[in-house]
Amino acid sequence: MLKIENLNVSYGPIHALKGVHMEVNEGEIVTLIGSNGAGKSTTLSAITGLVKAQTGSISFLGKNITNIPPYKIVEQGISISPEGREVFPGLTVHENLRLGAYSRKDKGEINAAYDRVYELFPRLKERIGQTAGTLSGGEQQMLAIGRALMSQPKLLLLDEPSMGLAPNLVLMIFDLIESINKQGTTILLIEQNANMALSVADRAYVLETGNIVIEGKASDLARDERVKNAYLGGKGAAQKAQQ
Repeated sequence: MLKIENLNVSYGPIHALKGVHMEVNEGEIVTLIGSNGAGKSTTLSAITGLVKAQTGSISFLGKNITNIPPYKIVEQGISISPEGREVFPGLTVHENLRLGAYSRKDKGEINAAYDRVYELFPRLKERIGQTAGTLSGGEQQMLAIGRALMSQPKLLLLDEPSMGLAPNLVLMIFDLIESINKQGTTILLIEQNANMALSVADRAYVLETGNIVIEGKASDLARDERVKNAYLGGKGAAQKAQQ
């Protein structure tokens, strides 16, 4: 479905992505894990057209989408729930969701998208007329994911969906991620909570300083000593925490 080949991205003198190769197959949950500054969000920004690729290619459903405008990426069937949620605080829940469907014209399809989101997130339906800025962090995260789903994407990009959430809300968000996937939406997940990410994903990539250093089945990476030490609470993770 999504294929990234030899992707290079720089911010001035900083070489953020260095020849990244990745694939996401239809129906999968694929996770990209790594430390802060590894290049995870840059990867999503390149996919969505928010930053330009210097070299390499990004294809989606067999079509080259490298460096095309972000609104055309959405029209191809890709949407993103961004890091930090980025909801519109002065708009209501319903208005935020409507913005997610800006590329859709069919009123019946838009209403069906609302129904799907409110079924997945009953709490949002309870707060349909409430402004987004008054929602809790967990509710704002639901809204951000719901807004991304309003375009009925074939591929959903999730950037740090558990960031800043209480443990019980983290579990709920990951249950919802699995539900969304079972409904037929392919997911590329960026997540610092590597334990949770690997528990729901089919396959995983580890990104370090702009390079893919490990890839494979998520269950295999969860047992890999290098991953355990660096990201799953092993000795390496403890050393990083002390630095």
